[in-house]
Amino acid sequence: MVSTKPVTIEELLEIEAIKRVRILYSHYFDMFDIDNLIDLFTDDAVCEFGPNYGGDWVGKERIRKGYQEFGGENGPFSGAMHANTNEWIELTGPDTAKARWYLLDLSVSGPADKNPLMLMGIYDDVYRKVDGAWKIERTYIDFVWPNRDYRGPRDAT
Repeated sequence: MVSTKPVTIEELLEIEAIKRVRILYSHYFDMFDIDNLIDLFTDDAVCEFGPNYGGDWVGKERIRKGYQEFGGENGPFSGAMHANTNEWIELTGPDTAKARWYLLDLSVSGPADKNPLMLMGIYDDVYRKVDGAWKIERTYIDFVWPNRDYRGPRDAT
């Protein structure tokens, strides 16, 4: 359940820092900047992207390989642009948080007269602060259009 207590200034600063991680994730992914993208993850991170994307990617080396394999056409803004919106971030401890983000995945490689919307989804993330910086510890995507693969918010903190 979402807390209704007022958020402190310190909590707002932490929430903004987490927002920045997800925004940088999309920029680095779209620019095919794999090194900076991988730095956004904890060393033991897990990307739970399912069988269509090679199963769970565990650890930074496997995550690097997965993004290199499924990351588009190996050039800046050559495949898609990821727009994140409607963030829902909950601090679950001093160094832990969970969040959900709407994803609009837009094609930048098709003809101008074609609808660029490729898919809509919801990222479900767990974050952990490591050496003072927020990192992605776990992530998965609920696909809601055109395919429906919806698990809903994670229960774990």
